[in-house]
Amino acid sequence: MNKVRIVSVVVPTRDRPQFLDPALASIRALEGPDLTFEILVGDNGSNHDATAKVTQAHGAQHLIVTTAGAGAARNAAMRAATGEFLAFLDDDDVWTEQHVRSHLQIFDCQPEVEAVFGQVVMTDPNLRPIAAPIPYDVRLDGDHLKMMLDGYFPQIGATMARVGVRDVYGYFDETLLADQDWDWQLRLARGGHMEHVTVPCVLFRQRPSGSYDALVLSRIPYTRKVFMRHAMPVWRKWRSPKEWLHSYFATLLGFYTYFADAAVERAARGDAKGVRFAVRHALLVFPFRAVRQLVTPTPLRAAFFWSIGLGARPPAAQDAASD
Repeated sequence: MNKVRIVSVVVPTRDRPQFLDPALASIRALEGPDLTFEILVGDNGSNHDATAKVTQAHGAQHLIVTTAGAGAARNAAMRAATGEFLAFLDDDDVWTEQHVRSHLQIFDCQPEVEAVFGQVVMTDPNLRPIAAPIPYDVRLDGDHLKMMLDGYFPQIGATMARVGVRDVYGYFDETLLADQDWDWQLRLARGGHMEHVTVPCVLFRQRPSGSYDALVLSRIPYTRKVFMRHAMPVWRKWRSPKEWLHSYFATLLGFYTYFADAAVERAARGDAKGVRFAVRHALLVFPFRAVRQLVTPTPLRAAFFWSIGLGARPPAAQDAASD
């Protein structure tokens, strides 16, 4: 008789029962005679009653957490885990039916592997896919640490690990109010026993473009801190300071792209003040790239010139951050 695998699923949440319900349902949908889930919901919100109703409906454990941040919520759930493996899901995302078993096959075939990450499907707010699964490929040399330090952020919902990683690599850094999941996965990657499966594992819900300035601005210093924390001890991985800087800027590219695209979108809507705000922050993230795009014919230049009264309002354009 085949062994029934028990996987502990860590789900942080904060006052989003309307999203939490489909998230937990997507976990339970994968259960079968070979697989069962211990779902652990770390709740550091304020509406515990509504969250409790959802967790109870899906047979999950509801753990109230008093410390703010997703890291603290995940840690509370991880400490309570009793399964053989750890899996993760953010409360506004959902698993695909292809997740988990592909990871377990890797763990069974390669006992030395401590963690496995899979592909992520970006979606709109209604969970409709908007791009092909990522990553499209991985490094041939299997250096997942270098891959992450070159700008790849594995979405935690597609990652599984043996429960023993708690003792080896510790828990999420609760002082990081952003990118604590990237920091934790970088620790695992530094251990050298991480693998990848080319399987779409999680639908990763995206906010409407240009709608979350404050969140992006709050994340930037944490991304810089985490990069330095992990890149400096392994600086020999880079052949030159120029190559090191390329990796550093690659980790920040998403922030620049956000503001460059937001400037173009806001110009199309007639929001001159919003354009100037976005351009200013694009300059702060990537000054040289932003200046180059402001002095050459680009959608970003057209948007900015219109915002200061030096040109006609441009139509909507895409890929404003591309060279």
